[in-house]
Amino acid sequence: MSLKRMVVILVGFYCLMGVMPLFFGGTDYIMNILIMILIWAVVASCWDVIMGFAGIFSFGQVAFYVVGAYASAILSVSLHVPPVYAILLAAVITGLFGVLVGLPCLKLAGPYVALVTFAVHMTLVPFLRGPMGRAIGSGGAQGILTVPPVSLFGMTFSSEHLVPFFYLTLFLTIICTIILVLVIKSYWGTAFLALKDSENFAASLGISAFKYKLMVFGLTSFITGLFGALYAHYVGMLSTRMLSMDVFTILMIMIVIGGIGKYPGVVVGAVITVTLNQFLAPMGMYRPLIMGAIVVVLVLFLRDGLVNPIIRLISSRQKAGRTGEYLS
Repeated sequence: MSLKRMVVILVGFYCLMGVMPLFFGGTDYIMNILIMILIWAVVASCWDVIMGFAGIFSFGQVAFYVVGAYASAILSVSLHVPPVYAILLAAVITGLFGVLVGLPCLKLAGPYVALVTFAVHMTLVPFLRGPMGRAIGSGGAQGILTVPPVSLFGMTFSSEHLVPFFYLTLFLTIICTIILVLVIKSYWGTAFLALKDSENFAASLGISAFKYKLMVFGLTSFITGLFGALYAHYVGMLSTRMLSMDVFTILMIMIVIGGIGKYPGVVVGAVITVTLNQFLAPMGMYRPLIMGAIVVVLVLFLRDGLVNPIIRLISSRQKAGRTGEYLS
């Protein structure tokens, strides 16, 4: 997708989101959906960058999100670090964790990277629930129940102050979106695509696979950890249920709807998925079944995602209209 079209879609989306509290600021249910859309849009975008552009089949995105959330909660609860600094430190910790995970993955390819990163995801549950987790302040099986809200400029940002928290999240979302767009459309993005298409050819052009793959692990895990930390201070409590397959499935649906490597389709995918997931909440145990079925249907019939075929259809009609005007 061209930079111009990408910018138009993103600017339109965030402008629309920015005015939503004017209409729904007093409706907690809708405001919660809007906040979660912003958070998951960035997390899913990071996964799209590492998998769709860099071609690294990492399944560790939820793990990075949880590491950021727990790191910030532990820093603020156990070490009494102010939440604002705890969030930034948690992002740095998650970025370093992402680099450490990325190092062994550099010697692997394809499904083996997916296995290693998913193994990291799976080992976090016993780590956080076990003796080692309790030693570092994760709360074990109980989790952390008293994560303090963010206080900044005399204002409190939490689930009890939804409109201020929404605009704080929107601000951070826009900043991180700008970073991701600049990366995708810069030399970095070109290097990622070259490595994805042919690592040997990219190496012949002087593109270092080690450098750029480690870079994308560090950047995406840093941003993901930042929003994981933000989420922790939003909900005020954490448990290892964040590492459940339900969360992983929801994130996967966002990617599939948006189309892998079709950014910013994943942002629209986040809107559809978060909204659908909230509306299906009354279904209880059937919700994961329905969401899983959606993944299967989309993979079978819409491999390029739902968003990009619509954009191509609109573009083709516009071109046909301009051609008709020219001929007439």
